[in-house]
Amino acid sequence: MTALLITGLVFAAMAAVLHLAFFVLESVLFRLPLGRRIFGVRPENDSAPLRLFAVNQGVYNLGLALVVLVGIILVLARDSWGIGLVVVITGCSLMVLAGIALAVTAPRRMLPIALAQGGVPLLAITALVING
Repeated sequence: MTALLITGLVFAAMAAVLHLAFFVLESVLFRLPLGRRIFGVRPENDSAPLRLFAVNQGVYNLGLALVVLVGIILVLARDSWGIGLVVVITGCSLMVLAGIALAVTAPRRMLPIALAQGGVPLLAITALVING
């Protein structure tokens, strides 16, 4: 296992952990005043459909994290490392796409979150592709 492969897998794991945190924020904490405050939702703007949307978005982030983690496990299994790399890169690519969408559509104060959401998996993809 090369240093670049390990670096790529570490960045992919970091991206998965970030997306697990997003899941907790959106699907668990959003129901609480702290969670809504993090997203800038005022009490008068809170609604059942908004909470449903947040939970659904959180589940998407959970799915992305799980895909990347399964890919990492497949890479580490060695017998299926090629399939694992494809899974990791695909999952990370979707994370990058979501980060771009957030950066383009969200208020400016969300830009650091968008950069984290898309930047870390982009670093993973870059290391894994350069590694070959």
